[in-house]
Amino acid sequence: MNLTLVYSVLVVAILFEVLGTSAMQAAQHFTRLGPTLIMVVCYSIAFYFLSWSLSYVPVGIAYAIWSGLGIVLISLVGYFVFGQTLDLAAVIGLGLIIAGVLVLNLFSKSAFH
Repeated sequence: MNLTLVYSVLVVAILFEVLGTSAMQAAQHFTRLGPTLIMVVCYSIAFYFLSWSLSYVPVGIAYAIWSGLGIVLISLVGYFVFGQTLDLAAVIGLGLIIAGVLVLNLFSKSAFH
């Protein structure tokens, strides 16, 4: 399988997970129907694409990429869309997460099979 396609599918899964999590924030404890439905649809799409990528990427690696990039992206959404703050420790931690994802992808031989 084409490496670019596999990682593109994983990125689509991550983007839909971030959209779903953003909708969860907007759903206000499931009291708003529209954002709640968007959340369910986005998570369904995200898990479909994640499960597809697991045919080609080991589950531990895929989940590390999924969760790591998801954390960074949702932190940025929280900052820019929801007005949440990120202190220096949070920014350093997010940088370390990005570094970890890069190490997995650039140096690990188990990242793709």
